[in-house]
Amino acid sequence: MLQTLLLMGLALLSCLSCNNADKTNFVTCGSILKLLNSDYAYRLHSHDVKYGSGSGQQSVTGVEQKEDVNSHWVVKAQTNKLCERGEPIACGSTIRLEHLTTKKNLHSHHFSSPLSGEQEVSAYGEAGLGDTGDHWEVVCSNDSWMRDAHVRFRHVDTGAYLGMSGRSYGRPISGQMEIVGLHNPQHGTRWTPSEGLYIVPKEKEPTHEASTHTEL
Repeated sequence: MLQTLLLMGLALLSCLSCNNADKTNFVTCGSILKLLNSDYAYRLHSHDVKYGSGSGQQSVTGVEQKEDVNSHWVVKAQTNKLCERGEPIACGSTIRLEHLTTKKNLHSHHFSSPLSGEQEVSAYGEAGLGDTGDHWEVVCSNDSWMRDAHVRFRHVDTGAYLGMSGRSYGRPISGQMEIVGLHNPQHGTRWTPSEGLYIVPKEKEPTHEASTHTEL
């Protein structure tokens, strides 16, 4: 009888530990993260370099280097909406991704990309303010966006999926890969949260607002 009770207690503790881990395994509003393309293993990146064609806006590329500080993006609500810091991002919700260094939002529109002729993806706006071309729907299969799950980002205005064309640039950004909007959820459109600072839901960790997934 005693042995049975001990086994039941251990099972209950194990279950509670799993539940607590699950509650902090979300991508949340206010988190600062890097996004790794699951098909090419390159990180979403931007920098103060403008496209020489198309819109002429700030370019967005993919980089292989894990340590590059220009690959950080802040998860925000769509324009004129608010989300609470630490609130899990629901699958199907509309978000913006703000480039941490330049304060411009991940953006797309009906311009052609420079290498493949697909839909151009740029960084746009000032001090985090842009327009509806900054809106992306989080396409995932759970209730909320999980840190360890593949997701896709569908551009709300045009229906294109954030992806990589597989083509790489020459100078001055040699080796960086072209980021584009693709009109089908095909190879190159899957993304996984990578290194970053993830805001823990307040009700779960009232004295610790943030936890580090891995090194920035």
